[in-house]
Amino acid sequence: MNFFGLLTFALKKSIFVFEEPLIINLKNQTSMSKTLSKEVPENYALCLREDCPCASTCLRHLACKPMMERSTYLRVLNSDRCVPGASCPYYRNSAPVVYARGFKGMQERMLPAQYQKFRALLLNHFSQNTFYERRRGDFALSPEEQKMVLQALHQAGVTEDLSFDRYEESICW
Repeated sequence: MNFFGLLTFALKKSIFVFEEPLIINLKNQTSMSKTLSKEVPENYALCLREDCPCASTCLRHLACKPMMERSTYLRVLNSDRCVPGASCPYYRNSAPVVYARGFKGMQERMLPAQYQKFRALLLNHFSQNTFYERRRGDFALSPEEQKMVLQALHQAGVTEDLSFDRYEESICW
């Protein structure tokens, strides 16, 4: 695929700018769905390593083609810093992650003393505004935050399994 324009990237603390056409072989690249390719964050760091065994499931590699089609400038990871395989520090799995929204329903099923302890435990991790935004479901809870909320439930003495208000699948960019 020909890509005209400027491609800047950092390579060992130096900036190189290519003003001539850059030809990148994307034959082996697995394609992203059209919906997913629209979700790629602007300035998302990309990986051009095609020899990586995880390239077909790595978001940084899968995002290359859609980003080259829509962006003039790209952020590209230094391939010397990438380790082929899932142990790479830049590897991002393309499998959707389940996020939770809201836990107002939990409050309704707790005793007042349990809720007070639950709230106090979570306020140690979240600010007051963040706590209420998460409780209302304004922002999605990552799997790690979900574990923290469920752990706070158990520490507050809630023995039944309570669920979040709603769940959604999303890509963890």
